[in-house]
Order: sequence, then structure tokens, then C-alpha cells
Amino acid sequence: MGGGLPATAAKAAAAYRRDGIAGLERGVALVEAVQSGNPAGIPVAAGEPDRNDYAAWLLRYDLLDDERRAALRTRQGFFAVQPLISVVMPTYNPKPAWLVEVIESVRQQIYPHWELCIADDCSSNAEIRTILERYQREDSRIKVVFRPKNGHISAASNSAIEVATGDWIALLDHDDLLSEQALFWVAEAINQQPEARLIYSDEDKIDADGVRFGAYFKTDWNRPLFYSQNMISHLGVYHTALVREVGGFQVGMEGSQDYDLALRCIERIEDHQIHHIARVLYHWRVHQESTAMSSDAKPYAQMAGERALTAHFARRGVNATVERVKDSYRVRYALPDQLPLVSLIIPTRNGLDLLRTCVQSVLALTTYPNYEILIVDNGSDDPATLAWLAGVQDDRRVRVLRDDRPFNYSALNNGAVPHARGELLGLLNNDLEVITPDWLDEMVSHALQPGIGAVGARLWYPDNTLQHGGVIVGLGGVAGHAHVHMARQHAGYFGRTSLLSAFSAVTAACLVIRKSIFEEVGGLNEADLAVAFNDVDLCLRVREAGYTNMLTPYAELYHYESATRGLDDTPEKSARFNREVAYMKQRWEPLLQHDPAYSPNLSLLYSDFSLAWPPRLAAPHPA
Repeated sequence: MGGGLPATAAKAAAAYRRDGIAGLERGVALVEAVQSGNPAGIPVAAGEPDRNDYAAWLLRYDLLDDERRAALRTRQGFFAVQPLISVVMPTYNPKPAWLVEVIESVRQQIYPHWELCIADDCSSNAEIRTILERYQREDSRIKVVFRPKNGHISAASNSAIEVATGDWIALLDHDDLLSEQALFWVAEAINQQPEARLIYSDEDKIDADGVRFGAYFKTDWNRPLFYSQNMISHLGVYHTALVREVGGFQVGMEGSQDYDLALRCIERIEDHQIHHIARVLYHWRVHQESTAMSSDAKPYAQMAGERALTAHFARRGVNATVERVKDSYRVRYALPDQLPLVSLIIPTRNGLDLLRTCVQSVLALTTYPNYEILIVDNGSDDPATLAWLAGVQDDRRVRVLRDDRPFNYSALNNGAVPHARGELLGLLNNDLEVITPDWLDEMVSHALQPGIGAVGARLWYPDNTLQHGGVIVGLGGVAGHAHVHMARQHAGYFGRTSLLSAFSAVTAACLVIRKSIFEEVGGLNEADLAVAFNDVDLCLRVREAGYTNMLTPYAELYHYESATRGLDDTPEKSARFNREVAYMKQRWEPLLQHDPAYSPNLSLLYSDFSLAWPPRLAAPHPA
């Protein structure tokens, strides 16, 4: 859901009060809400401040002054654990000025307990050796290994690791920069998260003039997204014992050696041992030979990443294939030989044209063969609709259940579940139309994976702008859809809505879940959430039970957005909606402030992943 000028916001808010997520989306569409500096490609309105002015944001929220430095130094003095952090840096013929800058960025760290372990991979430029020898003489915390022959980045990194004596290893490239406070926040995380074994931070880019841009504000640990892109990347910090346990870097994976290392490490630890620091601690230098500029600079890196992922799944015994998709990867999980039955539940009332389009598109296009359709008829009285409902049951895959209770979306779906014969449930709106014939194959393949809960699809408005690409908890006060009205040619924030990705919630307009999980968490909340947010609440309870909810963008359908229900514009309906908002705020308040699948550095006022002013970051933990 987007926002914009005051009049726009007022109209959108009225729609939100009337109709929840759906109403606000329609309101935003009608009044052409503005979104700025954004992957949706919608320009900022005249006079509207640029919400993505990163330079201004840095000045306001990321600038270190003497008072701030002093506060951080005081705080670190109270750390119960003062870990030695070994910064590991392979180098080979860097620009001498950049080499000096990266070394100085380590020496200027606020946190003092570090060592810099450099392995020079037989640089041919004699000036490099001179610089390294000088630093080694001047600072006893700097260790340098001069390799006798060039072995490339994996071997050089291993040489640096061999001389590391710290409890933790932080990976640094020879042409990048650490934030002055990087190791402080790492040490703070180690103290606050003693179970952590792998830590990663946000990152940005820096150009030849020292201008920072292109910040990637990441989610907390997000396995589906990590399988799509190396979201750990920079700054990656690993428990030294873990790195040694997996044998360090693997020769032959050059270009994606850090991705391969992370993949092998996560095989040895639990998800809760992977910790994200939601701060930019690493500046990735952009130049012509850098993958920060483009993955085309090092095409072999993409191929190595594909091999690393394939090997990871083979080691885990997972029947999956990996393919490269632009700058990322797509994981395809094999379906079992015996395909489980999927029960597709479609509540409806009248609206024959939409319902018929939905059901016929499922029947005609869906390639997954083992499904049934349960149409829950909630009091249809249109003769043409009733006649069609009687006739459609001639298809053995379709059954109609009559349920005349007052409209309660949660109750209608829950009431159909005992009639469902499938191992999996598919919750569908009656106003969908299939785009990708293998949509159900795709969703089922993920829903069957261990640890996966609800699986959502990517839904498009008829004008080919995005309707659903995952739900952000807290957006607009309770929850909203990511990148609403994003143009189809765009990929979303760092590819977010175009890649497999975990979200805290997905819409039940098109959702697949194992029936056992749905029943385990008690189904939809028909007592407190009859109409709005019941799908969000369901997903959050699924997440609370230990499962991961996710979006697959490879299952695509058109969504005509509740065209049969109309607006909730009566006093009674408005009161009901307000009660449902109050329930969600009471039940899920902590998540509404910090959705782990969304960054606290990004806005909860707009759906376009623009910057938060201010970020929702806590101060350093008190002593």
C-alpha cells in the first residue's frame, strides 16, 4: 500500500477503515498514491520529499560524532565478553590507495579487540608488499602471510585463517571498507546473542569519490531468500571453530567462495544461531571489475554459486535442482512420485462471472493433476449462479457446500476443512484467474518441504501491477502488501518479490498449507477476525508454531480484488473492522513493531521499501 500527499492519505485511510488491506489497496489505486525512488518505477509527486534520499538519511541517522563514539566506547567497556575478532583479508594486486584505505578502516575501529590477518596471494606489484610490511611493523595487531605462489581467493583466504587466533572471523575484501562501528556492533551481538555462530549485517556501496549509496537493508535470517541470493554476504562474521569444522574455504568455488562457505556452515548449526545486525557495517566498493557493479563482471561467480547450492542440497539429501535466474537462483524441489491430494477451498456468494472464470481457469490450465475444488456457497440467490453451481458438479473434481451463515470468511473456510479430503489445503478467493499453469505444482513443492508453513503466490491486478508479493506486518498499522502496484517489469527491492522469500505472512487469497499444520494451529480465527486480517493472524500463528511462511513468485495468478463483496461502509461493518484492528494490535504488538522479514530501516508508512524516518532501531543495550 502506497501513501502520498495529505488528501491522498485521507482518502486511502477512509478506504482502510472500510475494507482493511483490500480497501486501502483499492483506495490507493483510485487516488494514484505516490511511491518514491522505488523499484516500482512510480515517480515522486511534485513537491513530495524524496523518501529515499540516502545521503540525507545517513547524515541524520548514521553520522558518528565524538559524543556518539564516546558512548559506544563506554558501552563496550561493560561487555561481559570481549571477543577477539580476526578480520580475514586475502589480497592480490589491489590499487595501493584502496589497500591503505581498507587497512585504515580496520585500524579506526571503535572496538579495539581485533587482529587483521592478511594473506597476499603473490602480488606482482612490489608496492603491495611494501605497504603490507610497513603496516605489519607499525601495528602488532596486523599479521601478514606472503604466499609463495598464486592460489586464488579461496586458498589465500585459508592462509589468512591459519594465522587467525580470534574466537570470531570477519570476512573483508581488499578493496572494500568497514564502518568505523562495525566490530562494536558485532561484539555487542555476541554478548546479546550468546548462542549465535554466524552473524551478518546490512551493507551499502561506495563509489570512487567516497559517496555511499545502494544500501541493502536485509531481513533477519531468511532461508528461502538465502537460497535465491547470498544475503549474508557483507559483513559476514563466523565463529572460528565453525569455519575450521567445515574446512575453511573450498578451492574451486572461486567467485562464490563465501556463499559456499555459508552454505556449508548453516548445515552445522540451527537457524536460531544465525543473527542479523540491522545496520550498515560494510561498504562494498564499486568499480568495473567488481560484482558490486554487476554480476556480469564475474560471470563465473554465478556458475560457482549454482554449483555451491547444488552441492548443498546433495549433502542434505534434498531432491532439488538449481538454475540461474539473472543475478540470482531458483530452487525447484521435486514433487513426490505419489502426488498428495490438494483441496482447493473457494468461498463465494453470487458473482457468477468472476467465480466461473476462476474455477474454469483452474480446471482448464492447472497442470497439477491431483486436486479437488470445494466451492463454499455462502447464500447465493442469483438463479444463474445457482444453476451454474448445480452443473459444475458434473466435473468429479468439484463439490459445492452450502453454508448460509452470515458472512464470516474464517468460519466459511474452517467449516469446509472437515469436508476436505486432501493432505494439503489451498485457500482461494473466487476472483482469481490462473496465469502460470504449474502454479499448484510450484506451491505444493514448497509446502511439502520440512519446516515450511503457508505458501503464497504472486498475484497481479488485471492492469499487470502487483496486488500481492508478500505481507509486511506492521505496514499501515497492522499489515499490508509489499510493493502494491509495482509494474510487472520490476523485480522489487533487491529482487524481493521476484525471488523465493520468507515473509511473516502471505494472503489467503491464494495460499497452500498442509492440512495438519492448519489444524495444529486451530485454523482461521472466526471468533475475533471474521473478515479482516484472519490470514495474517493464521500465518503468524503458523510462524509462532515454528514454521516458515514464504512467497513463491513462480506461481502467478490475476486477482480481481474482492469485487463480489463490496465495501464495508456501514456503521456495523466499520465497528467490526475496528475491533479486528484492535485485536491484531493487542495479539501481535511486538511483531507489528519488528517484522523479522522486513527491515527496521524501511518504512511502515509506504509499501515501496522506502527508507524509514527514523529507523526503528534500539539504542545499544544498557550496561
